[in-house]
Formats: sequence, structure tokens, C-alpha cells
Amino acid sequence: MNFFNGKIKPMLAYSLPEPFDSEEYFFELKFDGTRCIAFIRDKKVKLQNRRLLDITRRYPELHTIYKNLDAREAILDGEIVVLSEGVPDFNKLQYREHAEDEFKVKLLSDLIPAFYIVFDILFLNGSKLTEKTLEERKMLIENNLVEGERIIISSYVKKYGKKLFKEAINKGFEGIMAKHIESKYIIGERSKYWLKIKKKRTLDCIICGYTEGEGLRKDYFGSLILGCYRKGKLSHVGQVGTGFDEGLLRILKKKLDAISTPEPPFSKIPKIGRKVKWVLPTLVCEVEFLEFTKDGKLRSPIFRRLRSDKSPEECEIPDPLNTHF
Repeated sequence: MNFFNGKIKPMLAYSLPEPFDSEEYFFELKFDGTRCIAFIRDKKVKLQNRRLLDITRRYPELHTIYKNLDAREAILDGEIVVLSEGVPDFNKLQYREHAEDEFKVKLLSDLIPAFYIVFDILFLNGSKLTEKTLEERKMLIENNLVEGERIIISSYVKKYGKKLFKEAINKGFEGIMAKHIESKYIIGERSKYWLKIKKKRTLDCIICGYTEGEGLRKDYFGSLILGCYRKGKLSHVGQVGTGFDEGLLRILKKKLDAISTPEPPFSKIPKIGRKVKWVLPTLVCEVEFLEFTKDGKLRSPIFRRLRSDKSPEECEIPDPLNTHF
């Protein structure tokens, strides 16, 4: 394995609407951050997100996490988060995600430093671990990694998923993960051995355009026009106009201006009712919503965040519409 030239697609989970108890599962907190594979070798660290992009330069404070590893080389799987009072704050993390110039990266690393939450290990000292059970991999993490100023080992419980879910929600987390104790690490695939259980219903959507802003929004936009793939075809799923602060409006407008296009990305142009500007379907965002309407639109959507770690091709409408599992 060539650690620093290789790229690894992380194992992904399916969604489940309700928590459960089981002796066959480990349950751990779901951290609202950026999925990250960490390559560590000979006191060097490389960070890769789930889109296989190198994000090492954005997080200089994580360049020394090798000090917490009692091994020469390893590949870890985890989540990069910014914490506020012990709870992930994705709004703050978004500013880290979109910082580009070196000065701003360094400034933000001091003002809102990130943590790396480790929940899995794929390689250790030349040995491939993906065929080992999750229980064995968890033990290897505990035996070879020490928590430090910027690195945390994700703790877990066995059996009591319902209790952990209740405690997680009460403390402000978005939910929990349930992982079968015998599961192997299946690189690049979504597996029902791993399940994510969240309090709120969310969907990853492609930003396909926006309506022009008015009043306080005149320099930005009114709402984002959203799309998702259904059976390989990009379909309109509605608009979202709430959930933005001014800083996020500014960031989004700059990104939208850079990908503007005169042509709508939909084969069937939706009726929006206001003046629209189209963009190339390359940006992904996560929205929270109540349910799907009968015509396949999102009811009461709220913008949550940009998802630079996800590709547009991953944005699919669940089928049937009332479930993600």
C-alpha cells in the first residue's frame, strides 16, 4: 500500500428512522463534521475527505496527530469537527472548510481549532485490517492510539442503542451510529452493517440555481433551487430559503456566481414563479425537512450546510419516498 499516493473511499452507512437495542451492535455518537481518512507514516499526516480530495493544508493543527500513534504507519477513519461546549458545531466548521488563502487558514486554525474523532482503523504497520471484525479493529485503535489535544477516540457502548440515542439528542448531538460488531470494513461501499440514526430528517441535494433576492437579500439570493437524481435523471425537489446567516449568504453567492450558466440543468424546467438564475449542478447541500409532498417536493426545508465532501452523483431521492433505509 502506497500510503501517500493512494486514495481510499470510506465505508458508508444506511439510514434508519428509529434507534434499537442489540447485543450484536456497537453504538456510538454521530459527529456532525467532515468525514476524513487520515494517512500517517513516518511523522507525516495526510488528510483526505470522502470525495478523495486532499484537505491537509486546511487543518494545520492536525498535522501533529502522528504523535498520538504508537506505530510507524497507519490509516485511520474518522470525522473532523469543531466543538462548542463539547458538541460539534458545523456552522463554525464550514468557515474552516471554505478557507483558501494560507493566512486565513492559519488564523482560523487558531480561532476555531478542529479535532479529529477516530472511529476506525484500516491499516497498521503494513498490515491490512479491513478483513478483521469491527470489534478487533476497535481494540487495535485502543492499543495503538492515545487521545491528545487534537485527537479523540470515539467511545461506544454495546446493546443499549435506545438509551444512547436519547442521551445524544439531549446533549445536542444529531444522532448515533449503529455498527455490527462482526462487520468488516468495506472500502467505498454503503453497507447495512453500519446504520445512522438521526433525530431529524435530512437530504443531500444539488444546488441547481437560485431566485433573485429582495430587501435584505437583494445582494445575495432569495432561495436555492434544489435537485436530486431519481433513476439517473436530475429532478427538481423544491426550494430552500431559510437557514442562512449573512456570512453563509456571502460565501454561497460567491460560489454560485462562479458556476452560473444560462441553461437549466433539468430536462423538464420547473415552474418557480420568480426570476431564476441557473448554475452548473456541482454544489451539494444538506437540508432538513418534514416530509415529501405527493408530487415529490420537500415540505418545509431548512438549509443546514454545504457538503463539499459529497459529489452530486450521491444525491439520490430515496425510494420509496417515505424511508431512507
